[in-house]
Amino acid sequence: MTGLVLAAGAGRRLRPYTDELPKALIPVDGDTTILDIALHNLAQAGLPEVVVVVGYRADAVSARVPDLEKQHGVRLTLVHNDRAEEWNNAYSLWLARDHFARGALLVNGDTVHPVSVEKTLLASRGPGILLAVDTGKQLADEEMKARFSPDGLLTRITKRMDPAEAHGEYIGLTLIEPAAATGLADCLEAVWRRDPNLYYEDGFQEYADRGGAIRHADIGDIPWVEVDDHADLARARTVACRY
Repeated sequence: MTGLVLAAGAGRRLRPYTDELPKALIPVDGDTTILDIALHNLAQAGLPEVVVVVGYRADAVSARVPDLEKQHGVRLTLVHNDRAEEWNNAYSLWLARDHFARGALLVNGDTVHPVSVEKTLLASRGPGILLAVDTGKQLADEEMKARFSPDGLLTRITKRMDPAEAHGEYIGLTLIEPAAATGLADCLEAVWRRDPNLYYEDGFQEYADRGGAIRHADIGDIPWVEVDDHADLARARTVACRY
């Protein structure tokens, strides 16, 4: 199993920080970036082989590879998405299909969170795909909401859901088992070919609709932030210093 980080996005709502850097390289605790947190967590969880999907300002990540490998004790492989500024992240994840074929722990490159999330997912391994879900957060319109059947299988994942109907928020970490990888890759391709502006979570929905098993693990009461805008970044900087 490998670690997998999606770090191709431009993060336009975070300008001027992202004028020259991808979102994942924004510092959130001194010089510590969001990508540093992801790599540290994956290494601490026993996954030192890490694939990073890059796109916007990919050269900034490439230039830091030797230092990142030395600092975090990881071995990095970069996958380049040359459409990162045009298309959404369903395509980014699909580009890494050969790497998640052997199983992967996927981390969004804009999620600031403690290593307990990775450890929770790895401790809850089972067939199919496993999502990290915050079941305690008060939900509104922006969150990626998820609903599960009585037997624990995903029925719906979308931002466009009545918060009252959701079990919780998907926080951007997923464990993909090898047996699920080919089916997921097929679903991601179907999604981005239908509309390249769709999210990889739409690929999860396609996988569930085709009968694939997607379960969830509750992350518990922990501090975490998805960094989309300046208000999120301010919150992330109060959270990251606690780890």
